[in-house]
Amino acid sequence: MSQQGPILIVSAGGSPSFASALHETKLFPVVEADWVEAAHAVEQLRPGIVLVAPFGIDRPDLEALARRIAGREPHLPLIVVDPGTGLPDNAIPFAHSDEHPERLLARINSALRVRSLHATVMRRLDPPRRVNMSDIDLARDATVLLIGRGGAYPALSVALGERMGLVGALSIEAAAKHLNSRDIDGIVLTDGFTPRVVDAFLTVLAEDVRFRNLPIVVTSGSLQATYELANLEVAAADPARVAATVVPMVRQHAFEVHLSRTLRSLDANGLIDARTGLFTRAAFDRDFATAVYQCQSRGGGLSVARFAFDPAHPRAQFDGARIISRLMRQSDFGVAQQDGSVFVVFAETDLRNAHMISRRMSAVMRHTSHGKRDTRSEPIVTVATLLPNDSAKSLLARLADDPQRAAS
Repeated sequence: MSQQGPILIVSAGGSPSFASALHETKLFPVVEADWVEAAHAVEQLRPGIVLVAPFGIDRPDLEALARRIAGREPHLPLIVVDPGTGLPDNAIPFAHSDEHPERLLARINSALRVRSLHATVMRRLDPPRRVNMSDIDLARDATVLLIGRGGAYPALSVALGERMGLVGALSIEAAAKHLNSRDIDGIVLTDGFTPRVVDAFLTVLAEDVRFRNLPIVVTSGSLQATYELANLEVAAADPARVAATVVPMVRQHAFEVHLSRTLRSLDANGLIDARTGLFTRAAFDRDFATAVYQCQSRGGGLSVARFAFDPAHPRAQFDGARIISRLMRQSDFGVAQQDGSVFVVFAETDLRNAHMISRRMSAVMRHTSHGKRDTRSEPIVTVATLLPNDSAKSLLARLADDPQRAAS
């Protein structure tokens, strides 16, 4: 992978141990600088990634460097090794171990994937416009999965839920269902499970390419084995410290997902909404009118579901829209509306099967908390099928007027 620049290592003096390990890989040019030279080095060298050594970290200097890095395009990752202090929002913590230097290389490669993706989006945007990680609002755009059933679970639930969307799971089985049905930007695995269960869960995640770069924080016990998980951290600390550890990694992952949606939108010539993964309103209106015309002229079934969310809590609508975009079939299409609802069109589907599909989608959304500004919100679902005398406009109007609930 091209990192579009060298690795810049910033330290208070002396070469840190991980610098020699990076030199030995011969995969990246490595440049070292002290804090006096750091800002100048970022401007002149245009590094692909910045690493901060664990000793001699001065919080004001680190915050100044983080601010300078945050505004750069493409995304410039900042990794702080073994931080002994609080970190800026765009600084990713990393617990270094001389016994496993490959973990740092995996963390670097994971961050560079986001940088390369950002560069691709910037190149393809026409007309050019800014797409920056500072645009990511955790309470709006990110969801973390909290797994546990011990005494730390309630406090962690509050600490994480105040900052981002939260999905809770009291068992590994429930967690697996969430991972397969919704967009998750990070996992916090807390107490209540034996080391054997934790090891098995992390092993399964490492074997699935979908989750190898997912931020994962384990808050209890010690991990004896190594896993091919680039963003795995152990943070056996208080809930506030755990949240501080996971937040920058979750924000970077949410930014990566946003960039991926933007690329899909570009591939679809702007017909896909980059935030939800569903159609834009103009594309939906056009395709829906065509689908209704074809059904009326050629025969066949067509049903539409309306998922009505509380308009006072927009995060619930967007989270639901993303879940729907993952669950719906390739022949189906949908759109998020300004009134807080989501329409989904089920092609070649009768009313009974449309009810069944809608209930399944609603069940996945049921237990999601949407941060401190939003509440848990299950949609009210209404389903209608195309009648012989229907038009596209009359079918949607019937959905908006029908109070019948299709999912409990």
